[in-house]
Amino acid sequence: MIDRRTALTFGCAQCALLAGGGALAQAGEWLAPPRFVRPALDTDEGGLWALMDREEKRLRRSPFRIGDAVLHDYLQGIACRLGAEHCPDIRVYALRTPWFNASMAPNGMMQVWSGLLLRVDNEAQLASVVGHEIGHYLQRHTVERLRDAQSRSAFGMVLNIALGGAGALAQLALLAGQLGFSRDQERDADRIGIILMSKAGYDPREAARVWANLRAEAMASGEDPATRSVLFATHPDPGEREKTLTELAGGRGGETGVDAWRARLDPHLLGLLEDELNRGQFDETLVLLARLIGRDGETGRLLFARGEACRLRGGEGDLTRAIADFEKAATLADAPAAAHRSLGLCLQNAGLRGRAAEAYRRYLDLAPNGPDVEMIRTYIKGLQSS
Repeated sequence: MIDRRTALTFGCAQCALLAGGGALAQAGEWLAPPRFVRPALDTDEGGLWALMDREEKRLRRSPFRIGDAVLHDYLQGIACRLGAEHCPDIRVYALRTPWFNASMAPNGMMQVWSGLLLRVDNEAQLASVVGHEIGHYLQRHTVERLRDAQSRSAFGMVLNIALGGAGALAQLALLAGQLGFSRDQERDADRIGIILMSKAGYDPREAARVWANLRAEAMASGEDPATRSVLFATHPDPGEREKTLTELAGGRGGETGVDAWRARLDPHLLGLLEDELNRGQFDETLVLLARLIGRDGETGRLLFARGEACRLRGGEGDLTRAIADFEKAATLADAPAAAHRSLGLCLQNAGLRGRAAEAYRRYLDLAPNGPDVEMIRTYIKGLQSS
């Protein structure tokens, strides 16, 4: 759990929502700073770099790190395309953590969470998030927060906790809200991020679309998004931000990179969908899946995931909806074997014993070495004996 908690801490503390903010017309008013030199260890910034170096070593060994070299090189390439001369100092790590987030530390360590990867529609949308984080890095916002009198005590607590031992890292997440960037810093990172997007040839209009999709998910619960996520609580008003991003992008176009992005995501899609289901936020998940199905069509993997969300939520009408999705998924080549198992569970709950046994048998045919095959055989025997 240490690495996940570490990721949660610095991810929440330095949330990357999306690039946007500052007008593209002002791009000429900003120039990237020269590459940073490692600060002396006896300075406040040097101490922060040393702490981040230590956390990066843990991150490299984390069981949650996605070890796909092709995906890593792809993400690193996006960061380098945006970061330009700062490319040699940026190191990207993809983590299997099913929330929308990314972060970048002052030493150049960037985390990209799998929940973000699942939610973006194309490379430009991903670049909007990465560009926003690079904006924080180039403007040295974390160092500014360290030196801010109002946040210095919070950073001291972080340093003391982190240096006190790995077991105490669980407490770090509790301080994330105190360490978040100010709204002015978020707007500044937006401005820089969208400039970087435009210079790199990406379509800056995609930034607002990321925000619109996130807001739709967050509203699915019927609660105030600001009470549910630090992403909404510590950033400019969602409606205001979406509107501003749209205006700032103007009519400029650029590359979206749909095909390249989907090719990199596809090998991981089923695992990311399963992680999303494990979050247990089924109303939000169903909003996400409705968007993905609207975009990609009714694929076996997406229908399976939607059926699972309904089955696990267990609300009125969900059993019927789940059966319909599982039955349709079962006819498609990309559906996982688990679709047949879940179909069997739903049919059994609906009292359709013969059809349930048939679905279970199909699951055993497709996954003869599955971890639950003995349990499924027991289900079949029970259905046959009654």
